[in-house]
Amino acid sequence: MTSFRQFGVAATLLLATIGVTLGGCSSIQLNGVPANRLPRWMLGEERASRQPINLIRLRQDPPAVYQLGPRDVLGIYIQGVLGSEELPPEVHFPVDSKLPPALGYPIPIREDGTLALPLLQSPIKISGMTISQAEKEIRDRYLGEGILVAGRDRIIVTLMRKRQYQVVVVREDLGSQGAAQGVILAGPSKRGNAFTVDLNAYENDVMHALAATGGLPGLDAKNEVIILRGTFADAQSREGIIQEMVNFGPYNGSEDMVRKNPNVIRIPLRAEPGKELTRLTEDDIILNTGDIVFIETREREVFYTGGVLQGREIPLPRDYDLDVLAAISLAGGTVASGATQGSLARGGGGFGGGGGGGSVFPPTQIVVLRRLPNGSTIPIKINLNRALVDASQRILVQPGDYVLLQYTPIELAANYVLGSISFNYFLNTFQN
Repeated sequence: MTSFRQFGVAATLLLATIGVTLGGCSSIQLNGVPANRLPRWMLGEERASRQPINLIRLRQDPPAVYQLGPRDVLGIYIQGVLGSEELPPEVHFPVDSKLPPALGYPIPIREDGTLALPLLQSPIKISGMTISQAEKEIRDRYLGEGILVAGRDRIIVTLMRKRQYQVVVVREDLGSQGAAQGVILAGPSKRGNAFTVDLNAYENDVMHALAATGGLPGLDAKNEVIILRGTFADAQSREGIIQEMVNFGPYNGSEDMVRKNPNVIRIPLRAEPGKELTRLTEDDIILNTGDIVFIETREREVFYTGGVLQGREIPLPRDYDLDVLAAISLAGGTVASGATQGSLARGGGGFGGGGGGGSVFPPTQIVVLRRLPNGSTIPIKINLNRALVDASQRILVQPGDYVLLQYTPIELAANYVLGSISFNYFLNTFQN
C-alpha cells in the first residue's frame, strides 16, 4: 500500500511538471517564414564583398614641376632694383625642409595671381607658371620697359614658401591618438578630436589630411570620409531645406538630398568592386581653405540572442559577414554535425531550461526576428540541420536582430517522452 501511494504521488508530480513545462514552452514557440522563401533584400546586406578602395583615389596627382599660384611667396633678387650690387643676395632657409634655401627678398603672389615689383608700370601675371617661366617673364618686363640693360640683368627667382590651405579635420574615432594615450574603448565612442591642418599646395587632399591627423579611420569609425564645403550661409539654407523635408515629407527624400548636395561629398573607404567610386573625381578629394573633413564614429551595432541560448547582446563586426551559425557560436553554443543529424549542445542548463545540455534531442530550430525598413518585424525560420549543408539557410545577421534557438514541437514531445521513461525507471528503481 505504501509503495502504491508513493507511486501515485510521484506520478502526480510528473504529470504536473510536464503540464507546466508544456504550457511554458508552448507559449514561447515562434513560427516564421522559411528563409528560402524570402526575397533577397530581406536576407541581409553583405559586408565581406566590399573591398578597400585604392588609396591613390584619395590623393591628387601633383604636376611634374611646381606651378605658382596666389599666396606663394617668392624670393626675388634683381640687381640694382631688389638688392645692392655691392652685397650678395640674402639667403633664407625655409621652415619647410622640403624646399631648398631661397635667395632675395620675400615677395608674395597676390590673390589675383599677379606679382607687383618695383619700377614696373603694372603687375606681372605669373599664376600657373613655373619658377623658370616666372623668372623669364620678370626679365622680359624689366628689359622691355628699359629698366635693365641686357647683359647686366642679374635676376634670381626662387620659391621661399609654398601656398597653404587650412582645413579642419574632425575625428570621432580615437584611432592612433587613443592608442598613444593608452585609451582602451569597449565600444564606439563619440569622443571627438578636432585638428586644424595647414596643407601645402598639391598636398591639399584627403589622403594628406588623414595622414596628418592619425591615419585612416579605425574600426570604431564608419567606412567613409565626409567633406563639408561652403560658407556659413550655405549651411544655414541647406539645414533649413532638410528640416522642411523631414517635417513635411519622407525622411528618405532628405537623405537623398543630403547625398546629392554638392557641398557634401561622401567618399566610401570600402565599396563593391567597380561601384560607388565611378563618380568620384580628383576635384572631389582636393581640399580648400575652410573645408571640413569629418570622420564619424559608427553606431554600436549589436544583435541579441535568446530562447535556449543565454540572453546576450553581441557586437557585430564591421567589415565581414556573420551568419546565424557563427552567431550561435559567438553566443556560447557549439554547432556540430553528427553521422545523421546536426546538433547543438551547451554545458549547464537542464531539460527544458536555458540550455540544451540535458536534452536527448537538441534544439534545431532558429528563429530570427528582423525589423524591416517600415518598422514592422518579420520572423525568419531556419532549420539548423539544413543550415549545416545548405548555404541558403545561413542568412546574414543584421544589426538589431534577435537570434532565438528553440525546440521544434517534435523535439519537445520526444524529450518529454524520454524524460518520463527515465523518471519511471527511477521510480521502479526506488520501489525496488
